[in-house]
Amino acid sequence: MTDDLGGRRILVIVTNYGVEQDELVMPVRRMRAAGATVDIAAVSTDPVRTLVGDKDPGEAVRPSLPLSDTDPGGYDLLLVPGGTLNADTLRLQDAATRIVRSFTTTGRPVAAICHGPWVLVESDVVRDKTLTSYPSLRTDIRNAGGSWVDEPVVKDGQGGWTLITSRTPRDLDAFVGAVSEELSAA
Repeated sequence: MTDDLGGRRILVIVTNYGVEQDELVMPVRRMRAAGATVDIAAVSTDPVRTLVGDKDPGEAVRPSLPLSDTDPGGYDLLLVPGGTLNADTLRLQDAATRIVRSFTTTGRPVAAICHGPWVLVESDVVRDKTLTSYPSLRTDIRNAGGSWVDEPVVKDGQGGWTLITSRTPRDLDAFVGAVSEELSAA
């Protein structure tokens, strides 16, 4: 991972319950340690209750701002962590799909891991993209016009914007490395 992401701004979007702990906490900590400014936008400003393995209580994380007040224009990259409950609820938030579309229509990169691509499917932005995810999303991605592959990390620059995806928390090192490389190259 690149050690200098100073001046880079990352937006993370989540709900307040059900985010997979490591998929939120690890990228945020590593990007901040590399000098990036990372804001976490949640449905409300209440603490984000993470889960481990979609069932065991994890860390509580304080969001920076509510989704509804988020202006995505000032960010260099959007990061969407997984967690089944988080992603399933997040994809129903109009503010989340608005934010995703803002990034993709302006050519800025989006990174999603595990169940996070559900939000991209709902935002109708995976058509003609190759991506990976938790295996249970494979059919949803294909039905939305994307190509699903089983790889630790996939980077697709087709269509005027870059999409970085990974499968599970086991792939976090590769995922965070790809996000860091994208931010360093921009």
